[in-house]
Amino acid sequence: MVGLVKLRCSCLLLVLTGSLNWGTDQLYHANPDPTSQQQQQQHHIFKMGILDKKPVAQGADLKQLQDETPQFEKVDWKKDPGLRKLAVYSVILCIASATTGYDGMFFNSVQAFKTWKDYFGDPQGSKLGLLGALYQIGSICSIPIVPFLTDNFGRKLPIIIGCAIMIVGAVIQAVSKNLGMFMGGRAMLGFGNSLAQIASPMLLTELCHPQHRARLTTVYNCLWNVGALIVSWLAFGTQYINSDWSWRIPALLQAFPSVIQLLGIWFVPESPRFLIAKDKHDQALHILAKYHANGDANHPTVQFEFREIKETIRMEMEASKNSSYMDFFKTRGNRYRLAILLSLGFFSQWSGNAIISNYSAILYSTAGITEQTPQLGLGAGQTGLALIVSITMAMLVDKIDRRTAFLASTGGMCGTFVFWTLCAGLYGEHRSPGADKAMIFFIWIFGFFYSLAWSGLLVGYAIEILPYKLRGKGLMIMNMSVQCALTLNTYANPVAFEAFGLNGSWKLYIIYTCWIAAEFTFIFFMYVETRGPTLEELVKVIDGDEAEVAHIDIHQVEKEVEIHESKSA
Repeated sequence: MVGLVKLRCSCLLLVLTGSLNWGTDQLYHANPDPTSQQQQQQHHIFKMGILDKKPVAQGADLKQLQDETPQFEKVDWKKDPGLRKLAVYSVILCIASATTGYDGMFFNSVQAFKTWKDYFGDPQGSKLGLLGALYQIGSICSIPIVPFLTDNFGRKLPIIIGCAIMIVGAVIQAVSKNLGMFMGGRAMLGFGNSLAQIASPMLLTELCHPQHRARLTTVYNCLWNVGALIVSWLAFGTQYINSDWSWRIPALLQAFPSVIQLLGIWFVPESPRFLIAKDKHDQALHILAKYHANGDANHPTVQFEFREIKETIRMEMEASKNSSYMDFFKTRGNRYRLAILLSLGFFSQWSGNAIISNYSAILYSTAGITEQTPQLGLGAGQTGLALIVSITMAMLVDKIDRRTAFLASTGGMCGTFVFWTLCAGLYGEHRSPGADKAMIFFIWIFGFFYSLAWSGLLVGYAIEILPYKLRGKGLMIMNMSVQCALTLNTYANPVAFEAFGLNGSWKLYIIYTCWIAAEFTFIFFMYVETRGPTLEELVKVIDGDEAEVAHIDIHQVEKEVEIHESKSA
């Protein structure tokens, strides 16, 4: 456990050092020679990375960017045929997130099944940890190939391949004759998941209407809870089957979301940004027009999007003909992006949530709940609460600042963990009356706070800070950090429970409490605000004057469209 603490501290220092270097370099560049006393004081504060309780200075003033953001014509997807089709396609793409949630809660649920434990010899400690971690290990193996596929063959191909692999993996898992076969099925599921899980939000973001981008990308990750909720109640029902089919049915139905996505993805159009990057401008314009303006290629919104995407990609390609992972180390802004991506991955999985999503059966046992039925019921209820909170926050994403959401979520988790740890200690060491019930209450409250930001903004925030040329590689890096953090957590948590004993689990919770406090500090000083501007304009938030962004005036576009239409008439 000492090694676990050291590893977490090392990761935090790594991302913190990279971000502070970006902030200091950016600020020295902006003000190299302060002369007045006030300037010197501000310069010193800037050097420390703090000023007016805000993160390090951003490359461009967000308020100015928000004011400059083009005011697109307001649209209602319910009344617009093109947007209604796009809404259906968005649901198909969001299924990828639900597949991940299904697996997390499936493995969580079967641990409460006596039939599953009897069939595989009741795995404990490191064996149980390895069983859980195999899904993440499989994911890590496939992550490096995703950017190659998305950049060269489009966003749809990785989704198709990933879904096919997950279907095979689910079947193998369901018909397992021994532990090795079950492990192989889980590894295949993880391998296929990364292919679909990385490509789906990219395609979703690049297809959706600018007015809906923030909500859709936030809703995407929230649907993890949909998959988790489905398998929670499915397992609650199949527990009454007195045979191996009590766990084989949920295992087999893990293929169902992938089957739906595989059938539906053929109807989803390719990313206009990818098509423009491959010089297929006519196809890209046709897709933008068909789904954002019902086929009107001269609509101001369509023309603005098309021109800005085309010009921005041209500028990015000229600056770097062949993007590589080394680009993340070449500029101040990209080094900062790398630090934020790593922090998103590790913070989202090292905040204690992995205990709930993978080992709630053990968790509730530490609170005195040892029966199978109440454990499954509590897990299903907690997942339902998380879904309601995360979807609600996703609907409000255009009105709430990203930083505010992250700080409220992480601060709430930290405070909750303090009381969670206290209750666990009182019950485990002294059997204090009511401490067990209070512990369950704080487990639910923790899920509430986690869902305020981390359920929805994880993918959306990562996409917002990345330029087009680094989007595939950046999401790969974030997902790699997610899977690495999950692998360690999934393996280490049952080992820690076994080492400390159920009555000493509060010692593990102390580690999480201190870690979340460090997360809050990092977010407070380093996370920039991204609410408002378009994907292309958001590059300025970090890169400032160095940003490779096209300058397209929406009012000029509207005038040109009017002139074109008058001539046509």
